[in-house]
Amino acid sequence: MRWSKILTLAAIVLVIAAVGVTAAVPLPAFKDIKWLPWGKEITLGLDLQGGVHVVLEAQDTPGAKVTEDSMRRAKAVLERRVNELGVAEPIIQRQGDRRIIVELAGVADPEKAVRDIIKPAYLEFKTADGETIITGADLQDAIEGRDPTSGQVQVNLTFTDAGTRKFAQATTANVGKTIGIYLDNKLLQNPVVREPITNGKAMITGYENLEEAHTIAVLLRSGALPVPLEVLEKRTVGPQLGQDSLERSINAGIVGIIAILVFMIVYYRVPGLIADLALLIYALIVLGIFIGIHATMTLPGIAGFLLSLGIAVDANVIIFERIKEELRSGKSIRSAIDAGFKRGFVAVFDANVTTLIAAAVLYYLSESLIRGFAVTLSIGILASMFTAITMTRWMLHLAAATNVFKQARYYGA
Repeated sequence: MRWSKILTLAAIVLVIAAVGVTAAVPLPAFKDIKWLPWGKEITLGLDLQGGVHVVLEAQDTPGAKVTEDSMRRAKAVLERRVNELGVAEPIIQRQGDRRIIVELAGVADPEKAVRDIIKPAYLEFKTADGETIITGADLQDAIEGRDPTSGQVQVNLTFTDAGTRKFAQATTANVGKTIGIYLDNKLLQNPVVREPITNGKAMITGYENLEEAHTIAVLLRSGALPVPLEVLEKRTVGPQLGQDSLERSINAGIVGIIAILVFMIVYYRVPGLIADLALLIYALIVLGIFIGIHATMTLPGIAGFLLSLGIAVDANVIIFERIKEELRSGKSIRSAIDAGFKRGFVAVFDANVTTLIAAAVLYYLSESLIRGFAVTLSIGILASMFTAITMTRWMLHLAAATNVFKQARYYGA
């Protein structure tokens, strides 16, 4: 009996149990560790936790009439703003010729969220006599940050090639004079030009914190709305799925997972137990990735996770059946494990690749919730391939090396 192998397997079980507990029960001590996903909660989508529902209507102005093109561009601007402001899985859709519906999940401050997404965000640089020399149309990028010397919060602007030329000409002609920076006709800064600025860069300062600077940077990057939007309706909405349905879905999922774990142990014995440990590792990896990338969990996302779990089980079943065939042909346990994984890999790989292709098609041809399903499914498939091909094989070799499970009957043969 090789005690080192037994201790290794026991250590794996203890680590899985410890990580699983901290994942299932968020611990306050872990919440401030940014790189550690455990201890943090998964963000739920609009269908699971509710949010805010806003109806916006485009308004005509003397300089800009509401057209199909302006509505399409307004919707695109709203989508960029909402996504970059950190609200995942939003629902943004047209209603009629002039209206846009925006639904945001789990927004802590609905009033601020609505103000941020409907701001015009029109940037202008003006000379002392009021001449506009450059606008947001000449802006290439806007990124929040801190001045390395003073530490003050600022928004760093980078202009396009055309904007760089305009800005260089304007600063050359206005040395010793002021050039005001305006956002939505509000003066933000009025600096004095000390020398010509030819590198196409500028900065806006005076923000209280990085969050405020980030919001302004997002608005500038997304561009100004082509037409003004008026809030017609704003209300808080509850979970679309309903609390009772959500609890029933969770309970059904738990019962299904337990049934799978028990079946694998009863039918495949030692490989089944190893597969159960690998599935738990798989689940922890996937949930850790979801938390790490700040993914929003919706009902389609849960469906994608459960589907990928079924695919992971299917991969183990294919490999274990191969191992049983090798054992029945008279091979040793270690040789049967190697041969089973080698012969089963092709089938597992082909099935997963075709599913990944289908997920990619869903992602690029769909929107919102369906994209969430595709992303969840893809992450789950990649994680399941790692656990089924790598972790399961390694742990099976550990079990075989202990000399405790050295008979074929322990492997279902």
